[in-house]
Amino acid sequence: MTEYDGPDLISELTEKLESKREELSLFFAEERAKLPMPLYASVDIRDAGWKVAAVDANAYPAGFNNVGSPDLPHLAEHLGEWLKNEHPNASSLHIWPEGHTRNKGYVENLITLQLLLSQGDIQVTVGSPDLNGLETVEGISGVLKLSHTIADGELLVLGKTPDLVILNNDLSHGPLEGIGGIPIAPPQAMGWYQRRKSNHFRFAQPFIDKAAKILDIDPWLLGTHWFVSEDKCLEKESCLIELAAQVDSFLEFLKTKYDDYGIEGEPVLFVKNNSGTYGLGILEIRSGEQLLNLSNRKVNKLTYGKGGSEAIDFLIQEGVPTDLRIGDYVIEPCIYGAGGQSCSTFYRANPKKGVMANLNTPSTIFFQPDEISKMEGGDLILGRADKWHALVAELAMLAMGSELAELSSVVSHD
Repeated sequence: MTEYDGPDLISELTEKLESKREELSLFFAEERAKLPMPLYASVDIRDAGWKVAAVDANAYPAGFNNVGSPDLPHLAEHLGEWLKNEHPNASSLHIWPEGHTRNKGYVENLITLQLLLSQGDIQVTVGSPDLNGLETVEGISGVLKLSHTIADGELLVLGKTPDLVILNNDLSHGPLEGIGGIPIAPPQAMGWYQRRKSNHFRFAQPFIDKAAKILDIDPWLLGTHWFVSEDKCLEKESCLIELAAQVDSFLEFLKTKYDDYGIEGEPVLFVKNNSGTYGLGILEIRSGEQLLNLSNRKVNKLTYGKGGSEAIDFLIQEGVPTDLRIGDYVIEPCIYGAGGQSCSTFYRANPKKGVMANLNTPSTIFFQPDEISKMEGGDLILGRADKWHALVAELAMLAMGSELAELSSVVSHD
């Protein structure tokens, strides 16, 4: 397991961040005003000590049950503000979920989301045609009542058409059908049937560059570098040889950055399905030669997507080690937001993984801020939540607004 050691730049630059808070707030307000900001989003953060970056951004987050109780009112308030501004006359909302009826954690996510949205006189139902054979499903804290849902040219829930669909399904298999012209939030345009991770990071970079200019720092300290491998390249020998050379060139660039900043450790790249899907098929590589020597088993695992769908394009992304640890646990912040603003942070934690490893795995557990605060080293982690972690999360949410604007335009012109 490679260990990493580098300058504590994030702590050293915090005073500068605070001095630029007003200018950054104005920047975010101006950029949000130009974009269709999504109802909600979640962002995975990596904090290496010398840099902090958003490494994934989810349009249909499925972990609302991990939001701590103290943060629920704040998140509910921002969700309510978005709904009031975007759909002021909506009084009946219908959550369209995934089909994970046996996953108690996911059901608990739906229970929490229903609670968050049920404000004032707003009625919130949950269901889809695929779940019509069930009256209830079991979560962690109790059962969730499902509402009979028909989508046959018009969406009917218990015989009535809701005002707004709240989408909590990543649409890996395609857009919803038979629902008529009912508005949907977040829009279907962000579904993985057409969204690409690389587009998110392409849109994120200009915002990262602007924030870095305000702070007068290297943009690399706020993001990751990446490129895309297209058209099943891993299965074609001639293409794979070229890709391996690109990987080695990329790693040399990162080694130069490490040398420039006095960082000790071996740069790592992650190969990810460019079409998202739950962290399935993620591969860690340290050389182009590793790609050339991939076993068929690893290639098959990498190309397997959610629901058995086949991955075609891959994002090759700079790995960012986490410097956040508590005891034997390595820690990764996850931020939930509404309307483009950070509202809640919780933490993935795993005692079995290394500092560079993907933590979106079954063995990972979740810590709340109040739990972190009682642990040795917790103050450092929490001290960055509303500063650097929120900064890069909100930059990612701006990028999601840009994605949404482009993808919605594509859908409207089809």
